[in-house]
Amino acid sequence: MKKLSFVDKGFLMAETREMPMHVGGVSLYTLPDGVDEHEFMHSLARNVREADALLPPFGDRLKLGRLGIAGNAYWEPDPALDMDYHVRHSALPKPGRYRELFTLVSRLHGTLLERTRPLWEMHLIEGLKNRQFAVYTKTHHAAVDGARSIHISRSMLSADPYNVLSESPLSLQSWQRYKDALRLGKQAAHTDEELRNAADMLKSTFDSGTNLFRALKGFTQAWSGRGGELSLPHLQVPTSALNTEVDGARRFVAQSWPFARIRAVGSAFDGTFNDAVLAICAGALRKYLETHAELPEESLKAMVPVSIRQAGEVDSGNAVASISADLATDIVDPAKRIQAIMASVRAGRAFYTDMSPEEIELVSMVMQTPSLLLVPMGLISRMPAYNVAISNVPGISETMYWNGARMDGSYPLSIVIDGMAMNITLVTYDQNVDFGIIACRRSMPHVQRIIDYMEDALVELEEAAGLSSKAAKRKSKPKRKRKPRPKAKK
Repeated sequence: MKKLSFVDKGFLMAETREMPMHVGGVSLYTLPDGVDEHEFMHSLARNVREADALLPPFGDRLKLGRLGIAGNAYWEPDPALDMDYHVRHSALPKPGRYRELFTLVSRLHGTLLERTRPLWEMHLIEGLKNRQFAVYTKTHHAAVDGARSIHISRSMLSADPYNVLSESPLSLQSWQRYKDALRLGKQAAHTDEELRNAADMLKSTFDSGTNLFRALKGFTQAWSGRGGELSLPHLQVPTSALNTEVDGARRFVAQSWPFARIRAVGSAFDGTFNDAVLAICAGALRKYLETHAELPEESLKAMVPVSIRQAGEVDSGNAVASISADLATDIVDPAKRIQAIMASVRAGRAFYTDMSPEEIELVSMVMQTPSLLLVPMGLISRMPAYNVAISNVPGISETMYWNGARMDGSYPLSIVIDGMAMNITLVTYDQNVDFGIIACRRSMPHVQRIIDYMEDALVELEEAAGLSSKAAKRKSKPKRKRKPRPKAKK
């Protein structure tokens, strides 16, 4: 049995009917030429279900002691695992547009996972136009974070359009083969784990006190108004239409943009791809609130998760911390806005400089303590820690296939909570950036407009940077250029 960490347990403790704590994703695929859709989909479902041993946590259920979730919690093998329950086959109603798909996904993402079973589901969805199908998955955040989700997805895909998996993509054998491939040719005289353990021992002996004191000093200076560009949770975070109590109904929308287009904006302002993403989201949120609600006088603040996962580490559940980014939504000029965002992000990252992953996790937990107190008191919407979450999960940089079906896009779904009714998550795939936006349906009834406003914000940044007007005016679509499709392997 594997014991859950404090962070893992936190997702279970925070979960309510109105706030499911699972993460997920929707992947779009195009069927191989010459296959029957029904037969191919049934073969995929059968392939996933047929596994002697599943990689954690897909074969494990939650085990609690006498104190319930307040005590120790463990993952233990489920002796009555029912793969037919976890892997489901559905069909969309006609005409099979993305609208119908997003409606179905919105409903599925708003329902709780059954805690007496392993905390995951996979839905194979047929009926889309143009010989496409979709796969929606959800897994409890207590079991995985975004980085591990990408590794799990990567293990079931292949760059070879003719590759066919001989065992379930969720099998322990498939996972072990994937991990072995990652390590192939990369073994050093001393493993990363050995070097990291030695370094961490020295660091914990000599540096931890210094780093934690420096973090406390920065924290105090920020709250006293002397923190410069540093933003912290709850510090000068305005209330807005984004910061309400949520119910269980969700609304999901998605869109893709070319990676090169967004990266060009970041480079034009001497920033990064992530800086450009935050600026696009900031511009869209500013316009949304101006149009559909009320734009606060103070700037919106975003929770931006950062991975503290060590290179090569793929088995741990959650390895994330977060910084607070000032979205500068009080600034009209898009060029000045992105510069303010960049300064805030630099200050947030500098706050964690030289800290070990353990120190970062500890400091992050301390900064979240007010939220833990405000949520049960029902005050988090009045004193929000952040206005919105914006998360970037590095994905796969080449076209991938699942048993010959080409993956056309991968759109993530995350969590919304009381006081933060919208979450924007993006994944890079092939030559595109796939955005998945999930929101409380009641709090943000017009969330679909965010997609249009993001395009408008990107155009504004391109024009401010003097980039090509043709590239700026070209509308992005949630699909990719068609490539030759492999024929069914006989």
